[in-house]
Amino acid sequence: MVETDATLAPRPGHVPQHLVRDFDLYDVPGALDDVQAAFAEIQRSAPDIFWTPRNGGHWVATRAADIVAMQRDYRHFSHRNIVLPPVPPEAPRQIPLEMDPPEHPNYRRPLMQYLMPHVVAGLEGIVRAVAIEAIERVLPQGGCEFIEDFAKILPIHVFLQLVDLPLADKEVLLPLAEMAVRGRDAATRNSAHQQMGGYLIDKVRARRENPGDDLLSKIVNARIGDDRISEHEAVSFAGLVLFGGLDTVAGMIGFIGRFLAEHPEHRRELVERIDDERFVKNAIEELIRRHGIANTARVITEDHAYRDVEFRAGDRILPANLFIGLDDRVNPNPLDVDFDREAPVHGAFGNGPHACPGAALARREIRVFLEEWLRRIPDFRVRPGTKPVLATGMVNGVLRLELVWP
Repeated sequence: MVETDATLAPRPGHVPQHLVRDFDLYDVPGALDDVQAAFAEIQRSAPDIFWTPRNGGHWVATRAADIVAMQRDYRHFSHRNIVLPPVPPEAPRQIPLEMDPPEHPNYRRPLMQYLMPHVVAGLEGIVRAVAIEAIERVLPQGGCEFIEDFAKILPIHVFLQLVDLPLADKEVLLPLAEMAVRGRDAATRNSAHQQMGGYLIDKVRARRENPGDDLLSKIVNARIGDDRISEHEAVSFAGLVLFGGLDTVAGMIGFIGRFLAEHPEHRRELVERIDDERFVKNAIEELIRRHGIANTARVITEDHAYRDVEFRAGDRILPANLFIGLDDRVNPNPLDVDFDREAPVHGAFGNGPHACPGAALARREIRVFLEEWLRRIPDFRVRPGTKPVLATGMVNGVLRLELVWP
């Protein structure tokens, strides 16, 4: 049976009533106005760790110290099923995301090698050229739909060059990415993965027969010891990389674009100090901190007590990354954006063995966006009469953002 938010799981016997809260990841009160502020209200009003009957029934960890501990402790908090509601046991796993050490690092290695900071630095020319072209296209119009006209274009055009796939294929790939990361039931997400597999199979076979120097060739020919990964594993690995590359950075750029459109004082400060490299670097970390997007679940592997909470093997828990940046125990006044905040603390790129290998590329794309956009369009706002369209789920996002400028 497909789980939906309307399906309330019965409270297990080991879950005390005082730790139960009605929390639906796909329908957080207030999220249509400010996704992260809505999560912050849950964090403020609920126990540090609570259980919800929504989406199959699962625990939620809301505080930075606990989330970091759980993300690093894969022995007790496994990645083997990261989505909510949980997928059926027979569903193929997402490689390498739904793997734990010691298996996981072998699959992750080629991705890390291709996206190391010094390699990413060599891609800046491509990133900047794509950004400038997209901005120059909309600049004379005096306005645009920011998500389709820029936020998606920058990371997607760059990423499709990295994997050496035709730019025109984005028309097929983008709807699949949306289904995969924001589909609220297992059937929708499984359909997206199956369709992505159908799109990739011939391309994977071609790169395995005649590898190139592109990222897709590297990952589909990854070796575990003396053996190359199987074709099935290669398709799964390639699909996961595509979903990540097509959506997450676009989501972060969308949230940042929306914030700057609605906060002219912050926008002017960035414009005035855009050539101050140290300032811009810290400002980017602060914007990332305030606008977390990723929500990945874990499976508890064995019965154990954690901070007086009794977990049972098979329980699921959501230690959502964005809660770290919103935690007032590590970031005073967390909903305020302060570009001079000393060492903003966030978990946008995860912690431990599953820390995001694309973090360096994401930061560079955000920096190039700010530099090139603010130099050309320093004064912009949300189009009067419109409202940004926001979404929550396994990956939060901005679905639509109408901007105008003089």
